[in-house]
Amino acid sequence: MALIEFQNVVKKFGGTAVLDGVSFTVEKGEILCLVGPSGTGKSVTLKHLVRLLTPTSGHVVVDGVDVATCDERTLSAIRRRVGYLFQGGALLAWMTVAENVALPLQEGTGLSDEEIDARVAKALAAVELTDAADKYPAEISGGMQKRAGLARAVVRESDIVLYDEPTSGLDPVTSVTINKLIRKLNKALGITSVVVTHDLQSALGFADRILLLKGGKVVECSEPAKFAASTNRDVMEFLAAMKGDTI
Repeated sequence: MALIEFQNVVKKFGGTAVLDGVSFTVEKGEILCLVGPSGTGKSVTLKHLVRLLTPTSGHVVVDGVDVATCDERTLSAIRRRVGYLFQGGALLAWMTVAENVALPLQEGTGLSDEEIDARVAKALAAVELTDAADKYPAEISGGMQKRAGLARAVVRESDIVLYDEPTSGLDPVTSVTINKLIRKLNKALGITSVVVTHDLQSALGFADRILLLKGGKVVECSEPAKFAASTNRDVMEFLAAMKGDTI
């Protein structure tokens, strides 16, 4: 059974269907990248996984649990398994990097200060940011801020991590570093990742599968090599647009 499953999900806002019968699965340990034009429902899809949004119809299932209809206790248990890397990093400016990373552990985990410090140190080491532990967000680069956000996303030892444009605003070299870290953490920690990205070239390099959304529908979901070789008109147009070409 897949770890994550969308079953014919429809989401309407004001009568407009942003998601229109979306179905796909994510296997345990997989990196699935969601790509597509702006406004096609990629971030809306992510929000359904932790019930920040609920479907108008259809089902969103995480490890056998329908998150749209489960009780609050079950939902809380699901949410504890999920880390979230926000587009802007979302670090609190008045806290050090280590304090930012520690935030998810300070409520409801029952961990001691020593255990929290150990978890934070482990997470910072995993993203190669140990030396920045005592610095404030304004004192580190955008790429380091993203890495700090990534450390915070995995510090609860989450087995699912959701990424919303993890390389947005970063230069190409730093983007490659972030993508390599996502891949590294996925394999080293057994994480299952769903990545919303505008960077198709990066997705082709590190995703296990790529899903193209257009008009609220799944156009293609396949391994990178098959995606790049697709003869689907929408996929070909999207690939050409990313390269600055026309077909």
